[in-house]
Amino acid sequence: MDRKRLQDALGYTFRRAELLTRALTHRSFGSPHNERLEFLGDSILNCVIAAELYHRFPGLREGELSRLRANLVREPTLHQIAQRLALGEQLRLGEGELKSGGYTRASILADAIEALFGAVFLDGGFEAAERAVLELYRPLIDAIDPKATAKDPKTQLQELLQARKQPLPRYGVVSTQGAAHSQTFEVECLIPELELRTTGSGASRRLAEQEAARAAYNLIRG
Repeated sequence: MDRKRLQDALGYTFRRAELLTRALTHRSFGSPHNERLEFLGDSILNCVIAAELYHRFPGLREGELSRLRANLVREPTLHQIAQRLALGEQLRLGEGELKSGGYTRASILADAIEALFGAVFLDGGFEAAERAVLELYRPLIDAIDPKATAKDPKTQLQELLQARKQPLPRYGVVSTQGAAHSQTFEVECLIPELELRTTGSGASRRLAEQEAARAAYNLIRG
């Protein structure tokens, strides 16, 4: 996807092309890079998604809205959106990241999506950023079933195992990667009695555990 197609997908055309370039520049490439834009875009994304869920689902309680929002703004969802945009083709990465496949790494792609939202905000204001977020998220939000939002994956897995009188899973950190301020955790979910082992990754141990639990739940449910 070239930059015109990327902007078409966002529903926004940049007046200051350098902001788009910065949003697509990883710190391994040099400065200015997209980390500050990512910080800004993360806050905008959370605000826009929270407001959209609040208005779209008036019958949901705070906890249910919070779980929905967390699922939509988590790294795997951002990675999914980035893949849909073929965003890796547009990233500016240093030689080391290029050689190690950084253009496919979930954390780098997710950060770039957030940086894009931050760049749109600086270039066109909050309403433009809000439209860009909703343009990319509309298919995901439209697919939400509010009746199926009550529990997070770890809780779902635990209740499924209890209902089947199976032992509860054990979680453990397999590895951590990246600098202290931007680590990615890989966690395993073990259920030895079922000979089941799944893994998940995320920007925190909690998020990685949720991903591992989600994979285990889906395997058990078939």
